[in-house]
Amino acid sequence: MDLIADHISHRFGTLDVLDDISFTVSSGEVVAVVGPSGCGKSTLLQILGGLLQPAAGQAELRGPPPPDSFNPLTFVFQDFALLPWRTVEQNVDFVLLHTGLTAAERATVVSDALRRTGLVDFRRAWPKQLSGGMRQRVGIARALAVRPAILLMDEPLSALDAQTRELLLEDFIGLLADGGMGAVYVTHNLEEAVRLADRIVVLSRRPGRIREVVAIPLSRAERGDINARGRLLQLQADLWSLIREEAVDAGREIAHA
Repeated sequence: MDLIADHISHRFGTLDVLDDISFTVSSGEVVAVVGPSGCGKSTLLQILGGLLQPAAGQAELRGPPPPDSFNPLTFVFQDFALLPWRTVEQNVDFVLLHTGLTAAERATVVSDALRRTGLVDFRRAWPKQLSGGMRQRVGIARALAVRPAILLMDEPLSALDAQTRELLLEDFIGLLADGGMGAVYVTHNLEEAVRLADRIVVLSRRPGRIREVVAIPLSRAERGDINARGRLLQLQADLWSLIREEAVDAGREIAHA
């Protein structure tokens, strides 16, 4: 299943946020979206996920979803968005309540999602008992439970410390390695973008327009090799050169808002 951004523009009142955004996320592909603060990255993700109707253009899914998919698109948020009165397994089970599965069938799906995210031993824990990284794992498990064609991820690691962020980034790489699931990954972190994405959409300062689409010339497996670090650092530097000036201007604008 492909996700298509077709000439998307958006505004809030008189404020133009996005201008004529078009790209395609092919089945199994990971596309990162980067750009200066306030360029409309999160707004674009909401439009792609159907949470927001664009002022112009459209987001479209093309092709059949995976045969066992309960929801072709699902979000992984920055703030975890867990229900504090539900345990880990109950939080994951919650997204399956509308599917028509029996309790036994839901339990099987939940157990698989917990296994894939390393949460089996924490299934009866409450969110307040977990670290930030573990709570984000629950958010990921909940997304995996609906077996999406494409994950929509909005700064999923930005609230975490450096060590936890690194571990979860490795988890994302593993989960997406087989190409069975695609993703749109919104981030400010250029290292995350070059390590995870197949292509990177670089947006301009508001209103966000596509400045460039950068293809990563290494497989994710190759990027894990220590000899690839120099090339990855150069890719980060190239991306930063595309957005640096506008990022500085955007930072000044926010500081004086």
